[in-house]
Amino acid sequence: RYTQKQIDKHKRQKYIAQLEKTGKNLFRMFRDGEVDASDFVAKFTRLKEKQSADEMIPLDMEYYRELEAYIDHLYSQTVSHDHFDNEKLDLIREREMGNLNRLQKLKNSNAYKKTKHKSKHAQEWNA
Repeated sequence: RYTQKQIDKHKRQKYIAQLEKTGKNLFRMFRDGEVDASDFVAKFTRLKEKQSADEMIPLDMEYYRELEAYIDHLYSQTVSHDHFDNEKLDLIREREMGNLNRLQKLKNSNAYKKTKHKSKHAQEWNA
């Protein structure tokens, strides 16, 4: 009933939405001082399982590749680590909020670029 292209697009959108949801939830958990290490690990594990349940899609945009790599790296540093406790969560909280903010800036920077007209204007100025 659906073409393969439509199915691929749907899978891609679903995977990207799950990545962004994971990123936003991580930021909320880091920002909320009430979240302790056990809550963080439980929720991050659930989010990662949902992400892993979806078929892994190759991503073109730099932001999504960086976000995916960041989530995998953070997961290995925290949840996969045997001795992750409240003290370690408090140590990484500010740094990881900064990293997530940097990723958001990377996403937003692409929204303001107008590169498709840049070469035309450069030719007009040089003529």
